[in-house]
Order: sequence, then structure tokens, then C-alpha cells
Amino acid sequence: MSEKKISSSSTAEYFSKNLQQVGFSSQTKAVLTTLKEAVDNALDACEEHDILPELKVEIERLGPGSIKNSERIRVLVIDNGPGIDAEDLPKVFGEYLASSKFGRGRCTRGQQGIGISAATTWAQMTCAQGAKVISKTKAMRKAVSAIVEVDIKNNKGLMKKRETIDWDRPHGTSVEFIFDGRIQINGEAGIMNYLLGTTLVNPHVTLHYQLPDQEVTTIERVSNDIPHIPDATDPHPHTMKLGEFISHSHLFGRVKVSAWLKKGFSRISDQVIDEMIKVKENGLNKALFDKNVDQLANPEFTKIFAAIQNTELKAPSTSSVLSIGEDSLSKSVLRLGEVDFFSVVSRKPTICDFKPVQVEVAIARLRQKNMEADSPVQLLRFANRVPLQFDKSACAIAQAITTVNWRAYGLGQPKDSMPQGPYIFAVSVVSPFIKFKNASKETIDASDELVEEIRRTLMQAGQKLSRYIKAEDKANDLEEKLRYIEQFGPILVDGLARITGAKEDQKKRAREGLMKLLGRDTTSAEKELSTANQKLAIQVAKTAEAE
Repeated sequence: MSEKKISSSSTAEYFSKNLQQVGFSSQTKAVLTTLKEAVDNALDACEEHDILPELKVEIERLGPGSIKNSERIRVLVIDNGPGIDAEDLPKVFGEYLASSKFGRGRCTRGQQGIGISAATTWAQMTCAQGAKVISKTKAMRKAVSAIVEVDIKNNKGLMKKRETIDWDRPHGTSVEFIFDGRIQINGEAGIMNYLLGTTLVNPHVTLHYQLPDQEVTTIERVSNDIPHIPDATDPHPHTMKLGEFISHSHLFGRVKVSAWLKKGFSRISDQVIDEMIKVKENGLNKALFDKNVDQLANPEFTKIFAAIQNTELKAPSTSSVLSIGEDSLSKSVLRLGEVDFFSVVSRKPTICDFKPVQVEVAIARLRQKNMEADSPVQLLRFANRVPLQFDKSACAIAQAITTVNWRAYGLGQPKDSMPQGPYIFAVSVVSPFIKFKNASKETIDASDELVEEIRRTLMQAGQKLSRYIKAEDKANDLEEKLRYIEQFGPILVDGLARITGAKEDQKKRAREGLMKLLGRDTTSAEKELSTANQKLAIQVAKTAEAE
């Protein structure tokens, strides 16, 4: 028998050795992930307390870092949220899986309680110091300032250098990280893309940001409506595996099996339980459902689980889904720049893989966008109103876009590829149970049902885009005809007059006749353009009535 001792490690110890799983796989990602986690926490806190968020973001280069080819980076995020009680600061910033949102089934940005603690760990490992936090609630006369670090061995937060200070805010939180990384400003994975994407899907946010060697920039909110985050929804049992089903029971302790099933899952009622008992093949009886859940053996869990999977249940409610809304998204699109045209579609919530989902799409063409006609469109992906900037090709959103025939809507598109042109495609997926491919939540798992729902939303936006492009083509056609008439009509008349020796009055009548003859064509084009505009106006009116 081996004499090697088997040891166990804490959650913090595991993640400290595997930070690449939560978004710290490169120095560039480390900067973006740290910023994202701090902003996500700030926005969630404001919304849960009905506060219109106003955020300040500072990113600064402090010099060379300790890691090869790295820089020492300072990231500061200040919010006007409710603040955090002093005793909770170590849990929030220094303890893994310590979250008020864990497993609640709500459309919040953060849910697991991993990200911000991972940012603290990265700062601690690269610069030997955790997060510097300042917090003040309405109940505090002075703010609390402290350094929060992760006790990696025991997965506990440690608070150091705690003191009370004067702060010029009635309430809020400031978190500052100093760590090694590399800053990427522009590009698909750049900080600017993240900041603009965040303001796009959060129209109620005012953002002040300052990047290295730049002045402070402010993006004002375009909506004063604070999103109402719907109440948490329970998981649907058809989305679970047996092991998850059994683990779920451990959250409820000493309660009857029937009570656990009704409280812990959506769409299970007394009627459903009675139906399962009536089916002889299930091998269930009422006594089993009257037992305490902590007394069940694995074979009994297996029988109940199999019976539920074989029972037809209603789809879960879609009331737990949070919508950005076409009106707010339309206003937010205008913050991207000088928009030449935009199309926004907000689909009704639906069920994909027994999970409530809502898909919203915005397609915009900017007048001064430096994009070639044959270059792929710029894609902005969002999950629960958080930008996704890595691993695009494996994402359900990107896969859905490539399945649409964009040539039918007037865009260029190579086979099985992204459409081309000077357009921005923004696609938002919101659900209390989004399935990601990894713990860093960089890409959405591409199930067939979700890809099809995204595809349908894109096609609706494409139809609006097509109507605009067709109307634009007719207007260009009309302009081209008028230009030719003005340019060549008089030359043609003069030439014919010289050949025939026509008099001046004949030349005048010829000019008028030619203009009239060619005018029939321009009149037809004008009529087609007018008809196209009327159809577009009718469609817009119908869409407004449907809302």
C-alpha cells in the first residue's frame, strides 16, 4: 500500500492555481477581467437597490511589472451604490463562492461569487497586495477603508489596515487593484469595446472613464428607467442530471420529499406527484414522498428522478427574464456614434432547453465607421447584459449569425461566414440559467434551440434592414437617372438640332419633349420610392402597435 498522504485543498487554493479558468489566462485578459468583475458588481448592487448607476473607471500604467513583458496596472472602479457593510468586505472581495446571488436563478450579471475574488487573488499573486476597498452605507457617518486579501489556504477573506475616513459620497463603494498585466485599448478584446458595449446594453448607466494618456470621457445615460430584476425562479427538473438532482436536495435539509420537490423546482405540484404515483411503472408510493429528503437513499433518488423525467411537465415561466426593451436599446444605439441606420428587435421571452430566455438584437450602420465593404461586420455579444469578448467562434451567437442568409437582406456574405459591411451587430441573450462553456463566462453554449431562437431574432432585424436598403437603392437609382438627364439631355438635343438644322423654337420643344419622355422613367422611380416609403411607414406603425 502506498505511503503517500492524500491531502485536500480549499476552493481558493484550487482557483489560485487555475486562474486561467476564470479569465486570467493572459496578461491582457487579466486587465479586462478585473475591470469587468468590478463593474458587474457595481451595476448589480445599484440595480438591486433601485439606484441609477453612475460609475467612475480609471485605468493607469504605473511602470514595469514583475512578470516578464508585463506592466504594473492600476484599475479603479467607484460606484454610487448602497455600499457594503464593513464585516462583509472580506467575504465579498476575499472569499470564493461567497455570493448573495449564488444559485438564485435571477438575471444578474454575477452569480457564482468567483470573479471578484479571483481578481483579488491575481493582484495578491503578482503584486503581493489584494484589493484596496473604500465603502460607505447610508447608516455610516464615515467610510471604511481597508486592504482585503484572500487567505488561500482556508478560503477566507482577510481585512488589513482598516480605518475610518472622510469620503465625499453619501454611499457607494470604491475598489482598486494593482497588478501585473498588459493594456489593450482597441480591438475586439479591447477595453474600449468593453466600455462601449456595457453602455449599449445598460442605457440607464452614466459612465466616466479615463484610460492611459487620455482625458476623462463621460457617456451620459439615455434612460432614467432602472431595470426591475424579476424575482428568482426555481430550476426546471428536466434541465438536471441525477447528480445535480441529488445535490439540490442537500440545500433543503430536513423537509418532506413532496415539499422539497414543490419548493425546489418549477412546475411540480401535488397533481404532478399524484400522477407519478399512479403510473405503476414508476414504482412510487405516497409513503416515499412523506419521508424526509435527508433520509432518502440513492436508489430512491434515482426512482424519483426517473419518474420526473418520464412525466410531461409544463415549460417554466418566462416572468423571470429581464428585458432591455426596444425603446431603451434604440436610444442606446445612438451613443455608438453617428448612426446612419439601425434596426432593433426585442423578441418575446421564450423557452429554450426548458430555460426561460429572451434575445434582443440591434444592427447599426455608422456614417464614419472605418470598415471596408468586404470586411466582416463588428459583432458585440452579451450575456445577461455583460459583454463577451473572447472565443467568438464557439459562441451560440456567432454560430446563429453564420446560419442566416444575409445576402437575401442586401449584405455581402461568404459561405458559412459572418456577413460583410460597415455594420455593428449587437446580440443580447438574457436568462437566469445561461449555460456557458467555461467558468470565465466567455462564450455561450450553442444548443440547437438557443441557436434557432437567436437566428429568428436576427432574421427579424434583417427584414427591417432589407426594407431600408431597398428604399435606399431606389433613392440612389432615382438620383442617378436625374443626374444623367441633367448631364446628357441638353447635349443630345443640341446635336440633333445641328444635324437637322432645326430652328430655336423646335430645339426648345425638343428639349421639353425629351425631358418629358425621360421624365416618365423618373416619375416611375419616384412612384416606386414613394410606395416603398409608405410600406416602411406602415410596418413601423404595426410594430409600434404590437408593443
